[in-house]
Amino acid sequence: MPPSRHPREPLSLALPGAGGRSQDFPSLFSDLTSLLLHHSPAAASPHGRAPVFSSSTLSIPAPAPSAPAPSQPQAPTPLERAAIGACAGAAAGAFTYAALLPLDAVKTRLQAGAASRGSWQVFADILRADGPLGLYRGLSAVILGSATSSAIYFGTCELAKSLLRPHLPPFLVPPLAGASGNISSSAIMVPKELITQRLQSGAATGRSWQVLLQILQNDGFFGLYAGYAATLLRNLPAGVLSYSSFEYLKAFALSKSSAANLTPGESVLCGALAGAISAGLTTPLDVVKTRLMTRVGAAQGSRTVVGTMQEVIAEEGLMGLSRGIGPRVLHSACFAAIGYCAFETARLMILKSYLESCERKAAAETKTGVAAA
Repeated sequence: MPPSRHPREPLSLALPGAGGRSQDFPSLFSDLTSLLLHHSPAAASPHGRAPVFSSSTLSIPAPAPSAPAPSQPQAPTPLERAAIGACAGAAAGAFTYAALLPLDAVKTRLQAGAASRGSWQVFADILRADGPLGLYRGLSAVILGSATSSAIYFGTCELAKSLLRPHLPPFLVPPLAGASGNISSSAIMVPKELITQRLQSGAATGRSWQVLLQILQNDGFFGLYAGYAATLLRNLPAGVLSYSSFEYLKAFALSKSSAANLTPGESVLCGALAGAISAGLTTPLDVVKTRLMTRVGAAQGSRTVVGTMQEVIAEEGLMGLSRGIGPRVLHSACFAAIGYCAFETARLMILKSYLESCERKAAAETKTGVAAA
């Protein structure tokens, strides 16, 4: 759990303003815009620090210059921050993806089939046909793939933020960091989703490693990246929307308090909202990506993003591009909410262990120097 903080009012739409009065929407919007666009570090925060544009899972705010701690170890370097983020991301990613796999299974069945079925009907169909374990088909691929991709994603995001922050305006750092993390993690995420969704849709049977071998034998190495372009088209906008929304909300919330990190409740609220918005807006791209990934034979339809989108519209109309939007929005909102909380907890534990290790090392070196003298 995050360390204890000074008591403060819970985050809500009416945040406490000057003089104890609640701010109206225009004032709230003005404050947020000022926070994002201001370039003066001294004026950006009431404590003389620039806003921390990093998610609650990766933020390692520097101590205020007015209150230095001589005995504290130096702040982690960019590579050390990337390593901390990667380790925390691997743990939280595997846990979150596995916990929400049933929702993803329902969403995949809805998007892969042409029949008009409701989410609860598809859920019941899976239970009748395969039992409860049917909701967890492809679990091993999910755990392995999501742990690796989450480690790459958050490690890349933290490294990008460390490198970009000194050279760019604060409001540009989150979208660029999120985009770089999505591009790098998609190299692992696409094969993982391909195997999982073929198992979930019934296009393939067996264990995850057996499906992997089948794809390699039938389509070669590049067969693992079917739908890669559609995945990038989906992940880049979704990643930028979700990641940036959370970053901006977090920076705004922290500007209103003296705390270094969001409370768990605030992380859940901001993460759920950011995940729901990005999922709803990018569902059409997710439908196209799912169709491309679940086609086994070349005669089943188009292999291009535009062609598949045209097929969906011709068969089901524009509403066909919104298939599975309910489970997808719910899944993404829950994933972001749980993920930020789990990631923050893991990050704080790793960071605490790292700082304690640095303190022990510094104490040992000091003791050795004194003994030598």
